[in-house]
Amino acid sequence: MAFDIAQIMEAIPHRYPFLLVDKIVDVEKGESAVGIKNVTINEPFFPGHFPQKPVMPGVLILEAMAQTAGVLAIDFLGEDAKGKVVYFMGIDGAKFRQPVVPGDQLHLKVTKTRGGGAVWKFDAVATVDGAVVAQAKLTAMLAAE
Repeated sequence: MAFDIAQIMEAIPHRYPFLLVDKIVDVEKGESAVGIKNVTINEPFFPGHFPQKPVMPGVLILEAMAQTAGVLAIDFLGEDAKGKVVYFMGIDGAKFRQPVVPGDQLHLKVTKTRGGGAVWKFDAVATVDGAVVAQAKLTAMLAAE
C-alpha cells in the first residue's frame, strides 16, 4: 500500500511550503510506513539556512517524520478520523547524525509503538542512501479541528 501526494493532502491539512512529504510507501496499515521527501535547492528554507552551504533544518526533518506518522494514524482510523487533525505532543531523544542537503532523498520510517485512539507514539528514523541522518520518538494526539 502507498499514498501519492493527493492522498497525503486528503489525510493531513499541510500545504506548500509546509507539506514535507512527497509520497508514502511500504505502509503496514496502522503499524508503520516510509515517507519520502525529495530535497531540492528550491526549498523555501535554503536561502536562509544557510546561503553558502544549504542544510535542511533538523526541526523540519522531525516535521516530515510527524507528517508521515499523521497520515498513518488518519488512514488507520478511517471514518473515526473525520474532522480531526494530528498535533505534536512530544519529541523525545531527537538526534541528528549528518546534514541533509539539496539532492538528498529522505526516507522517513515511522513505526507505531502505541496508538489506535487519540494518542499515538512512534519510533522515527530518517535515512539518506541507507545512512541514518536523524531519529526520534514522537508522540501525537488526534483532536477536533
